[in-house]
Amino acid sequence: MLATLRAGLVVPAMPLALDDDRRFDEHYQAALANYYAAAGAGGIAVAVHTTQFEIRDPATRLLEPVLEVVADTLARTGGDLIRIAGVAGPTGQAVAEARLAEHLGYDAVLLCPPMGGAMDEPGMLDRARAVAEVLPVIGFYLQEAVGGRRLSAEFWRGFAEIEGVVAIKIAPFDRYRTLDVVSAVLESGRADRIALYTGNDDNIVHDLTTPFETPDGDRWIDGGLLGQWAVGTNAAVRLMELVRAVRAGDAAKADLLSRRAPQLTVANAAVFDAANAFRGCIAGVNYVLWRQGLLPSIRCLSDREVLSPGQAEAIDDAFRRYPWLSDDDFVNEHRHGWFA
Repeated sequence: MLATLRAGLVVPAMPLALDDDRRFDEHYQAALANYYAAAGAGGIAVAVHTTQFEIRDPATRLLEPVLEVVADTLARTGGDLIRIAGVAGPTGQAVAEARLAEHLGYDAVLLCPPMGGAMDEPGMLDRARAVAEVLPVIGFYLQEAVGGRRLSAEFWRGFAEIEGVVAIKIAPFDRYRTLDVVSAVLESGRADRIALYTGNDDNIVHDLTTPFETPDGDRWIDGGLLGQWAVGTNAAVRLMELVRAVRAGDAAKADLLSRRAPQLTVANAAVFDAANAFRGCIAGVNYVLWRQGLLPSIRCLSDREVLSPGQAEAIDDAFRRYPWLSDDDFVNEHRHGWFA
């Protein structure tokens, strides 16, 4: 699995399929997993921020059903995709969720940070060690605007030293903090055993094409585990092919990639609702997939998770301006089979 992660994958952070009455729709959830597999994703992350943390609430009890539907679907049609399950909460809860993921056949867990500052950094490291005894761990530096917290460079140095950590998703939406994580991994003595994945949806191409000099040669942020790549996943796979070519020295493709970088950020600003402090980010992802017939509605479990005024129009405009980002034709051609 580590070798596969280091090769650089497109990993969409999977949304939750709800109907207009907020009932879980297993049929659409399975179809969405089939879409990601057909689009060429190298893995799928489920039960993460984009799937909505509220799936863990006693009133919903959707964590196990969602994980089970995705696991069953990928067992039938997902080939060798890496299955990543988000785990959250205090240590006992996170370990229990990791055991559930292990039972259902997941390959690794994305360790979501505790919300609300309820745990100090030493406690977070102990939590990571406990979870790593169950399944390989992918760390997660989540931006503060959607519930993350600022973490020190010392924390990431300690995290990188944990046996069982196989990757880190870097998503603080901040260049200084991104460098904290990269430096911690490169200085840890475990750099060859930890994959680096961008979660900075606002700066995807720059992250993937920045070389970090080491005594053993250049090191890259290997791939992306992104909410943005939950939409336009086939386009993201083609973008990743461009990234690999540019890393190999293809100057002609470097010019094309540099032109596409800000276009992707423009689309992300609309989908993630950057103008409104990311309040509509989950609803924005849902809107694109609903428009393509891959979700039954754009509803979220929380009443607070809705599109902002004008957000739908901004999303439509971004995909009209940059049609290379859209999977509309790909989805229209194959959607029927994903529901079979």
